[in-house]
Amino acid sequence: MAALDLDFSLPLRDFDLKLALTVARTVALVGPSGAGKTSALHVVAGLARARGRVALGDDVWLNGDIDRPPEERRVGLVFQDYALFPHLSVRANVAYAGRERVDELLERFRIAHLAAARPGELSGGERQRVALARALARKPAVLLLDEPLAALDAHTKAEVRMELHELLHELALPTLLVTHDYEDAAALADEVGVLVEGKLRQLATPSELVARPRDGFVASFTGANLLHGSARRGELTEIVLATGERLFSTDIAHGEVGVVVYPWEIAVAREPAHDSALNVVRGEIGSVVEVGNRVRVRIGPVTAEVTAGSSDRLELARGGVAYATFKATGTRLVSL
Repeated sequence: MAALDLDFSLPLRDFDLKLALTVARTVALVGPSGAGKTSALHVVAGLARARGRVALGDDVWLNGDIDRPPEERRVGLVFQDYALFPHLSVRANVAYAGRERVDELLERFRIAHLAAARPGELSGGERQRVALARALARKPAVLLLDEPLAALDAHTKAEVRMELHELLHELALPTLLVTHDYEDAAALADEVGVLVEGKLRQLATPSELVARPRDGFVASFTGANLLHGSARRGELTEIVLATGERLFSTDIAHGEVGVVVYPWEIAVAREPAHDSALNVVRGEIGSVVEVGNRVRVRIGPVTAEVTAGSSDRLELARGGVAYATFKATGTRLVSL
């Protein structure tokens, strides 16, 4: 299977989007709104004119005088709002991109019983399946997904995310997807690139981004607490936070740093803990929020994640003071 090679620049309103990337399997671009994620898809699809190179193996789509139009690029594009034709049936929407495999694709995506329905009669998950079927009807060599799960409610999202992961694994096509949700990116992609103001901050596997974030933005985007402090080297690095707490890390650093700790690495107690954790933050319980089968609790400047059972046992919803503890080995230091 040929890889998609990108090395282009596209002027946008406030900055230039510059992206050099090889997509062999599934790569997700994540970042805040306006970072240039969707524009990157448009360059690959031929919907935006950029300078540089876009090629699928030896098949060059953009390079110098070469700028192949969208219909000559072997791309299946699924838009964020799915962009289905409201006046056409499900069958006709899929057939619009290619008639040869319509019945096969309707069966594959379990929407054959909806063949005569119009998009307005479908649920969000059903509309996504129609959009994917239409994209594959083109027999693409590259798949582009723009915020593929953003239009779904929380319940449907979990189910469709699993289905989409299995589909991408089965297709084994070079796939570039964009999303602002790191959880979606981590679940769907082999590699994740963090895009900020048109520049790729870091590209790595989801686990590596969590274990070794390159900077504070990457860390916070992957779900970490990001605290600011001043570091001083010793046997362990000591960090004095802007809020006055003293923390320790096994990372080596000196001067102003970002302190990174993930919510699931924090233990919560009502009394000071007597264990091996060096770092203790005492604070008022600011909020208690259920996220799936977990509970996120804000204690002073940090957010911890505990089980629902632990939350009930500690009576966190009642407020008051709590202690967040975490180990020096789980406290990472990054540049700001």
